[in-house]
Amino acid sequence: MSTRSKTGRYVADLIHFGAVHYALVCSKPPLTATSEEIKLYKEFTKPSVLRKRPSIKGKTVREAQNTFRVTKPDQLVEAGTYVRVHVRPKRFPRCYEVDWKSRIIAVTESYVVLNKPAGTSVGGTTDNIEETCVTFATRALELSTPLRTTHQIDNCTEGCVVLARTKDYCSAFHRKIRKQVKKLYLALAAAYVPCGVMTHYMRPFRKSPKVISEDFIKGWNVCQLEVLECRRVPWPDALVEEKYGIENIDWPNKEFAYECKVNLLTGRTHQIRAQLAGCGAPIVGDSMYMPAVMAELASPGLNPFGKFGKQFESEAERELAAEEWAAKHGKEPRVAIALQACQISWDEGDHFYEAGPPWWGQ
Repeated sequence: MSTRSKTGRYVADLIHFGAVHYALVCSKPPLTATSEEIKLYKEFTKPSVLRKRPSIKGKTVREAQNTFRVTKPDQLVEAGTYVRVHVRPKRFPRCYEVDWKSRIIAVTESYVVLNKPAGTSVGGTTDNIEETCVTFATRALELSTPLRTTHQIDNCTEGCVVLARTKDYCSAFHRKIRKQVKKLYLALAAAYVPCGVMTHYMRPFRKSPKVISEDFIKGWNVCQLEVLECRRVPWPDALVEEKYGIENIDWPNKEFAYECKVNLLTGRTHQIRAQLAGCGAPIVGDSMYMPAVMAELASPGLNPFGKFGKQFESEAERELAAEEWAAKHGKEPRVAIALQACQISWDEGDHFYEAGPPWWGQ
């Protein structure tokens, strides 16, 4: 195959993955933009240039800056169009290893309940909408209409996920999710966690890791969960951890772990992971949050938002402390951690489903 043919196939694959995006007009460049990028932005967004483009007629600049995916290799775009290509999309090879039919918990006229495998994405990422639970469950069930995402759980988490079969039910489930849907989780923590309601405040920052505080901070989001049970169990042996892709982290005591049943009262990203880590009991295999807990154990008071909470003289000082504490964390787990969405129910229990034993209990 010629170099040109390989390049064409590569571009076609990127488009198939959903990794190529476009906007009629480029958004304002970030502060990190180079002088050449800023020059090009100014050149192509001059009012005199934009007025000559037929595709922008009748649109505001904000409307013209909306981003869409390129869906076909032969799709044409107008000169001056902003194109963004994710040349190394995040991959999910676990999708090709799973027996997807065996992961189906229930199939109804309106929805499908899936026991999501760890190491997979429910609905995809910005650069990969192909290797998803939605895509592979649709194929496994041989459905003519693609399933729809109704809610998310972390890529490294396994367990119950509801996928809608129709647009109407997808909208209906979205309306239920905040007040009518109850989700329980099983988390295997590295240390004992007392039962009861746990409250923290999460920094409103889009990127991970999530920084939380034991004390109230104005503008930070409240996080609440209830630990219903906490029982001591043997720490999974090395062969089991290797089988399920659990990363080896040098936690000081691997004789016992603690299986917690958790009722999620608020639904923040990484909430259970961050809150359990915040009380010194990170989830087994969590390569992002466990290193920070270990650092705090080695140097008590290192966490400026922990039980030895630091007083800040300004917002800027607090943000700097949050960035420094976030830097003590590790990277996102490659495959799995010991966290399972074990149960989901809605409409006062009329719809009730369980995921079965978690990987560490099989």
